[in-house]
Amino acid sequence: MTVLTTKQKYLGLAAWLVTSFVASAIGAAATIRASEYYQQLVQPGWAPPAAVFGPVWTVLYALMGIAAWLVWQSGGFKRQRVALGLFFAQLAVNALWSWLFFAWNQGAIAFADILLLIILVLATLRTFWRVRPLAGVLLLPYLMWISFAAALNYSIWHLNPQVLG
Repeated sequence: MTVLTTKQKYLGLAAWLVTSFVASAIGAAATIRASEYYQQLVQPGWAPPAAVFGPVWTVLYALMGIAAWLVWQSGGFKRQRVALGLFFAQLAVNALWSWLFFAWNQGAIAFADILLLIILVLATLRTFWRVRPLAGVLLLPYLMWISFAAALNYSIWHLNPQVLG
């Protein structure tokens, strides 16, 4: 295994954080007017205010980037092809959810997407854990949040069938 220099490690960390936040930006592009839209939807009493989502997602994307970086340090893409491939797959499915729910108003498809996301994150977490347990641990808050988000997606979809058909 190649030993990375300190400079390579920091550049790698920056690249993984940028990768995570690019996925975030792709999803966020669908949510430009999400705050207004979200407030107009009938919501369950346990739904958080719209202002909570930005800070939570910022922390989660940072944790995802750090987790991927830890795995990448253990042999790069060549040795960690499956783990990092799962990471990219879950990032794509994550970004798609915002478009499905907020831009295209597809509650049922968004719910199916988030269920797929949970499966992909579980698989990513498992593979990351095998490489570096800390990398798996860093994905636990993400898994918990998207599980909560799945319940919220389902509830809002069912409370707003006229909007989220």
